[in-house]
Amino acid sequence: MERSAIILAGGSSSRFGQDKGLLPLSNKPLVKHILDRLDGIMDETIVVVSGTAQAKSYAKIVGQDVNVLIDVNDVHVPLVGALTGFSAAKGVYSVLLPCDTPMISEDVLKLLFELCVNKSAAIPRWPNGYIEPLQAVYNTKKASEAARNALDQGGLRLQSMIDQLRGIRYVSTLVLQQIDPQLKTFFNINTLIDLRKAESTLRNTNKANYP
Repeated sequence: MERSAIILAGGSSSRFGQDKGLLPLSNKPLVKHILDRLDGIMDETIVVVSGTAQAKSYAKIVGQDVNVLIDVNDVHVPLVGALTGFSAAKGVYSVLLPCDTPMISEDVLKLLFELCVNKSAAIPRWPNGYIEPLQAVYNTKKASEAARNALDQGGLRLQSMIDQLRGIRYVSTLVLQQIDPQLKTFFNINTLIDLRKAESTLRNTNKANYP
């Protein structure tokens, strides 16, 4: 198996007062938009949640082909979710994704997987140096070991995992912009305004595709 997708859905959302991944966007849960975009380009898909109740909620909507996992420990941070996913993933390479980016570009993901071959990771990087660790592809085995080591050393941020990796390929967003001109792949839902923007964008995209 070559490609795995790991979607982190364990975080709580105080702004929305409910599980963000289950928020309705254009008549379907936010996480389903991501799953639909991954369909056909991944060998397996994993959704990582924080507890049993959340796992049951997601299992009802993601389908039998998606593996829903619960965080391996009670510290609910993205690094723990990443370790949970990497430890279970069967793909040689795994893309780590948030649950709130409904306009992920399939072509961007495909490119990142290609660029990760023989590397420990392929991570998008903005011109100002900011990186996108939650829309990056990792060598699954190396990332699993790095995440475990980072947690053992008291790290709680994804950066502490990345600091353990050697042979990272950073991919400029200027390159990715040639595939996704508006870089909508990185647009995430943090506020109600973001949700409305996503609804408008998706509605306009559908109109363009089906006039």
